[in-house]
Amino acid sequence: IEMQDLLATMKASRRKQEEHLLEKAHTKDHIKALNKLTSIVDGRRVIVDNPPIVTHSEHGEAERTERVFGVVADYRETPSADRQELLDRYRFVDYARKVVGVGSVGTRCWIALFQGPNGGPLFLQVKEARESVISVARGTTPAAHFGQRVVEGQRTLQAASDVLLGWGTDPVDGAQYYVRQLWDAKWSADVSTMRPSALGQYAGHCGWALARAHARTGDAVEISGYIGTSDVFGEAIADWAVAYADQTERDHAALVAAIERGVLAA
Repeated sequence: IEMQDLLATMKASRRKQEEHLLEKAHTKDHIKALNKLTSIVDGRRVIVDNPPIVTHSEHGEAERTERVFGVVADYRETPSADRQELLDRYRFVDYARKVVGVGSVGTRCWIALFQGPNGGPLFLQVKEARESVISVARGTTPAAHFGQRVVEGQRTLQAASDVLLGWGTDPVDGAQYYVRQLWDAKWSADVSTMRPSALGQYAGHCGWALARAHARTGDAVEISGYIGTSDVFGEAIADWAVAYADQTERDHAALVAAIERGVLAA
């Protein structure tokens, strides 16, 4: 799905705003990451600590460096041959721990800085991968490598995945990771500022992308036949979404009450 296809569905006033955000997203690349995340210290380019979000290891620095480098070296064997050739032009410079977002809370994540022959930067994000919750719930045999499972899942679902996706293993404790670029001209819609009409349109775009992903991984004809031409399936999804939102509000109220009773510290 090309961005121009999405822009063509928007009103002229919103299209102009989105085009501005799109231009901004194109600047969120490795050069911007270099300026924001690094500085020169004693003549050497290093990642700047920004606690608690970005920090260097304080204990066992030499061992940790060796382990992160080991994951990266193992990862290097997983992209296609042409991308391995590209990676070989860069040298490992520095790394730091990075606090991850909601979906990855509790997992380990590192950002690694590389520099090319002309000093050009490359930032890779090394994210811990764990067993699929579906595998846990079903009691099925887990994947041979959790990072590989994540990467192959993304490649299957997404029309255009990160060109440097791969996976690797910690040589010491066997922790499994997947690797991708840190900043790669990515942009997210600000749902909190959308008016109802824009939110509805955005939901339609998400549905478009989801339908495409399902078509890539399942029997599109069978799925279409199951859904049919009525509104029953759509209404069922909408009812589920509203019930989920209500449950989220109840969960949050229970959390606040637990904090007020002193059951949870916050």
